[in-house]
Amino acid sequence: AARRLFGLRYIIFRPHNVYGEHQNIGDRYRNVIGIFMNQLLQGQPMTIFGDGSQTRAFSYIDDVAPVIARSVEVPAAYNEVINVGADQPYSVQHLAETVASALGVAPDIRYLPARSEVQHAYPDHSKARRIFGEEPAVSLTDGVARMAAWARRVGARASRPFSAIEVTRNLPPSWRS
Repeated sequence: AARRLFGLRYIIFRPHNVYGEHQNIGDRYRNVIGIFMNQLLQGQPMTIFGDGSQTRAFSYIDDVAPVIARSVEVPAAYNEVINVGADQPYSVQHLAETVASALGVAPDIRYLPARSEVQHAYPDHSKARRIFGEEPAVSLTDGVARMAAWARRVGARASRPFSAIEVTRNLPPSWRS
């Protein structure tokens, strides 16, 4: 609307499953890598909804933030909606094993009832490559290792439940406690 009414340029980014140092690993509702790390740092099993075969492309922050930061200097990016992030999808089961390995522990997984969610979710990045070119990518193993080193330094974090959550029906059991 601002473009149409006032001629303002925009760039909309759709990052997905971004993880890395300094994120809130105490948030028990979002970011599975932080959740897994926090659970392991507290000596708890990692919780997986369903059988862990669902796939996502997990994007290390250093693969996303620089593209967004320099986008204002790339005229082809103006007035575009652009997916940014990792190209390689991994199963949540593989992710759990990767996180456990990065923290130097055996994977201890508790499987919870499956949620109603998309089984395989990862976007197309061809527009980002066309506009910004090929970017070097941090592998899942390396990115998780970097985040794990940071998480070990800062330690486990307490999770606070949402207050006045709007939706109270049909929440996953792990969100109720």
